[in-house]
Order: sequence, then C-alpha cells, then structure tokens
Amino acid sequence: MQEETKITPWEVTSTSGIDYLKLIKQFGCQPIDGALIRRFEQVTKVKAHPWLRRGIFFSHKDLDLILDAFERGEEIYLYTGRGPSSESLHLGHMIPFMFTKYLQDAFDAIVVIQMTDDEKYYFKDSLTLDEANRLTKQNAKDIIACGFNPQKTWIFSNLETVGGALYRNIVLVMKHTSGNMIHGIYGLDLNNSIGQLSWPCFQAAPAFSTSFTNIFHGDHIQCLVPMAIDQYPYFRMAREIAQKIGCKKPATIQSRFLPSLEHAHDKASSTGQKEVIFMNDTKESVAKKIREKAFSGGGMTKQEHQEKGANLTVDVPYHYLLYFLDDDSELKTIACEYQAGRMMTSEVKKRATEVIWGVLQEHQTARLLITDETVQLFMDPHRKFDRSRHPKESTPGELEGQHLGFHFDPYFRSK
Repeated sequence: MQEETKITPWEVTSTSGIDYLKLIKQFGCQPIDGALIRRFEQVTKVKAHPWLRRGIFFSHKDLDLILDAFERGEEIYLYTGRGPSSESLHLGHMIPFMFTKYLQDAFDAIVVIQMTDDEKYYFKDSLTLDEANRLTKQNAKDIIACGFNPQKTWIFSNLETVGGALYRNIVLVMKHTSGNMIHGIYGLDLNNSIGQLSWPCFQAAPAFSTSFTNIFHGDHIQCLVPMAIDQYPYFRMAREIAQKIGCKKPATIQSRFLPSLEHAHDKASSTGQKEVIFMNDTKESVAKKIREKAFSGGGMTKQEHQEKGANLTVDVPYHYLLYFLDDDSELKTIACEYQAGRMMTSEVKKRATEVIWGVLQEHQTARLLITDETVQLFMDPHRKFDRSRHPKESTPGELEGQHLGFHFDPYFRSK
C-alpha cells in the first residue's frame, strides 16, 4: 500500500490529511488540553496565546514539568532555530518564532536561536556554504523583528560558532548516537553524506544548557523547545541521550503545519512550485495569492454554496484566519456564517487578505529598523545576558484556560 503520510525534518507529504492525534501517539507526546492551559495561565500569569487555545500548538512533552520548575522559581530557557534557504521567511516559518517570543515574555526567559547554515548546505545542493551563511544574516533580521529581548536572546550561526562547550556536547551526543539510530529515526542511510548523517547531533546539542557557557556558565538549566511537529524526532533523540551525558531532558511543545495555499492538507513550503506568502510580500501580492491560489471550500456556484455551505475542513482562507485572526468572537461568527452558506468565499478571502496583510505590514515596519549592527548585537556571544526573572502581576483574561481547538478547527481529528 502506498504511504499516505510522510513526516521527516526535511519532507512533509500527505495524500489524505495529517492525523495529528495519530502523530501524538506515534511520537509518544501528550495532547495539550484545557487543564494544562489553565495551569499555564495560573503559573505564568499570562493569558494563553490563541494558538494554544485553538489547538495549533497541540502537543507537548513535559510542558507540565516546565511549569512546575517555573513555579518553584527555577530558571528555564527556550531553544528554536532556522535553516536559512530563502531571502525572506514566509508565514509558516514565522510561527515558531512568534510563539517563542510569546513564551519568552511569559517565562521571562533566555532564548537561543540556532541558524543552521551548515545543515542547509548539506541538504540543499543548489546552495553554497557562503550563500547559506549570508542568508543567515538576512533571516536573522526577520527573526529579530518579532520583538525578542536583546538582553535575553542569542542568535548564532553554526558555521561561525561551533567549538568550545557547544562542540563538546556535540561530541558527547555523537558518542552515544549509532548509525542504526540515525537510520531508524530519520531514514538516512549510507547513501547520505557524512554531513547529513551527523547533522542530527548538531541540532540536539543546543537543547542542553551546558552548550552555552557564555550564558549559563555550566549550570544545568531546563530547556523548552517550541517547534513544528516535523522537528520532534531531533528532540526525541536528545531526550534519549540526555541521561547518558549527564544533562536534563529537553521539554517540547509542537505545532501543526500552516497549510499551503493550494491545499489545506499540505505544508506551506518555499521549496518547489507551490505559492507561499513571504514576509516581504506587498499588499497587492498577498491579495493576488489569496484570490487566485487559496483553495476554497465553498460551493462551485452561489446557489450550491447557499444550499450546502462551505467545507471548513479544506478551506484555506478560513485556516489562515484560524492562525492569524486574534478575535475569537469574529472567528466564530465567520465559521458559523461561512459554514451555513450565508457568507461568500469572496468575503472570507477578503478578510483573510486584510488580516494577513496586517501581520506583514507590522512585521515589515519592525524589520526596517533592524540594521546589520542590530544583527551583530544579537549574534555577539561575549555580551552580558540578563538571566534575572521579573515577577508579573497581571492576571489571565476572561477566557482563562479555555481550549477552543476542537470548536474552531474542524480538521483537528478527535477520533
């Protein structure tokens, strides 16, 4: 039987839709439910992000232990990354960074961001090493524009940084990683280059705080890694190795994929022929892409649409509103009216265009302020990092602990 779904850190394909609950079981994670969201708000004193409430960040490993540690007053840090392969990031790329920025504020935590110029050179034949490193600096501007705290954030290029404590942990990870493990987890074999085969060890090592003596000075600090679900195999491996090298197991929180414009069950990707929305797109370009490329779940004719309504499961403009429209009440109204056939596809596409352009416009304004000197500051390993924690006095809003994922998201499978 032909494989319907394939999910690796380098390839995501599906012919029948991605069953996220099945992935939870496959990867040995736990679902994020209302009880955990309530605890998150109680401990951090920050209102749960819409992506938590709507089930977009849908699974975790040991997030509850992170909350326990934070409640005890212990320090945690966040780790995420980017493989630079395009001049500008697209909307799908931005999700882990936007969410990590939210978590940085919630936990008042240090963030380390790995720029994997080496990985992209290994896995993308058309990219030279120098070009991958150049794109690192360009992509860093998009990341910084999310609003990360410069006193609590370090962005580093593997090509420029690997050595010292970080390389020491990479060596320890490599010692306890067999070729069979790499093949079993990632599907790589002896036809792959040595760089590709060894790469997972380089991504696992930053999940251990002892990799960053310039920040943590050898202290063993708990790590939380926000990511899309396809990146989880790296940290499943890191968790298996942690005890062997005397480190704490990293905790994780996983998101679903932002759909491609052409199909709700595909992952948005700048690789290949599929259209994506880049963060440097113009308003006109966004409108054209959504108008012409975004797949609609509405009826083929106005009469059919009014009789049968829209299929939200496959409607891409609605999915984009699910991600980027903050107003829960408006989102619910759109879902009900569109599904009932009282709201037309053109109206939903128009609203999606407005919302997405608002996100891009805010980002582009912030990015214009990011200079090469700003990038140098964020990538400077020798500056002093602020590890202090400032208590919050704010309280969660009226939607405290409410988990809306199964209401607003008809393609999040509940069986």
